[in-house]
Amino acid sequence: MKRLPRIYAADVGEILAGEATDIYFVRTREIVEKYGVGDKLVRMEVHAYSLPEGYEWAVYAGVEEALALLQGKPVTVYSLPEGTIFRRKDPLMVVEGRFKDIIVYETALLGLLRFSTSIASRAARARIAAGKGKTVLFFGLRALHPAVQPAADRAALVGGLDGVSGVLSGKYLGVKPRGTMPHALIIVFGRQVDAWKAFAETFAGEAPVIALVDTFFDEREEALMAARELGEVLEGVRLDTPSSRRGRMRDIVEEVRWSLDIHGYRHVKVFVSGGLDEEKIRELRDMADGFGVGTTIAAPPNIDISMDVVEVYEDGEWRPRTKRGKLPGARALYACGGERKIGLLEKPPDGCTPADSLMKTYIRNGEIIEDMPSLGEIREYVLRQLEDLGYFG
Repeated sequence: MKRLPRIYAADVGEILAGEATDIYFVRTREIVEKYGVGDKLVRMEVHAYSLPEGYEWAVYAGVEEALALLQGKPVTVYSLPEGTIFRRKDPLMVVEGRFKDIIVYETALLGLLRFSTSIASRAARARIAAGKGKTVLFFGLRALHPAVQPAADRAALVGGLDGVSGVLSGKYLGVKPRGTMPHALIIVFGRQVDAWKAFAETFAGEAPVIALVDTFFDEREEALMAARELGEVLEGVRLDTPSSRRGRMRDIVEEVRWSLDIHGYRHVKVFVSGGLDEEKIRELRDMADGFGVGTTIAAPPNIDISMDVVEVYEDGEWRPRTKRGKLPGARALYACGGERKIGLLEKPPDGCTPADSLMKTYIRNGEIIEDMPSLGEIREYVLRQLEDLGYFG
């Protein structure tokens, strides 16, 4: 019988059932059940004991998906709100329950949090690099397995970006996708003007008319061609110049901007995409009106979030216990006296009260007890924190 190709993607049911896990966790559960220790109550803390080089902070993301994974399970979950800016060693989440009910979900839980936190943190760095008033869009889906497109788009928005290109984000996130046109459209038409006009005639009023201006000729020449042919309907031009033709990209952008201005096309905005990172964005931000950022956000440095048993309930009380190199005791992050401090989950640090804890109880005995914020609210929370920390100064 002929073997046909398939797409390798776990479905949500398999993930919720604990099948998306490592074999050693399955074997661990079998052992603890066999020897009668699986019913022990534990507290497992989620944290990041290291951050990528050059990172002083990260954006905590993926919390809603993590809670969706754990709801209905016999556990209690304490967590920082999604979008919280955290630093190395800060406690992020505590999961409390019987060991056997938690252990097989560690792999999926960390995968959800690491994936979204890594993307959101890189997106926030791009947001800061662009500065206020500049548009930053996420164009990185081609760098990812298609099964995770909505999660990636969501994480990029949590990190403070202005829009995403994924069509599925309309379905899953309620976000209208944004984008311009590919080089392929222009190549198929054979003439830039024909492709630009076709796009404008088809989508003007529904989507911004942004002409891609680096396909056949010089960027300055194509930008002026687009401005002359489309007039007021043209909202902007996009430069996606390949690396082999770039030279000094700032000079190219400056040349396009200058030429548009002196010919009376000040209304035409200039967008840049292709191989951008924070350094390149920062170099261009006073010239360009916006940026499309792809691979550097889609494939960011991984935020090394891990999960460890930190307390075991024995003889009627919680006893701090963990492996070497980790801090024992279930911890929480507190905000008091104008600063953040770390204390125990049930014992605030000096100068703080229980009301100062940033940790919320999201799940109690399997039941969600806290409303989920909207994606827009999480994004604004992130931007507010970055503003308060002085990163837009």
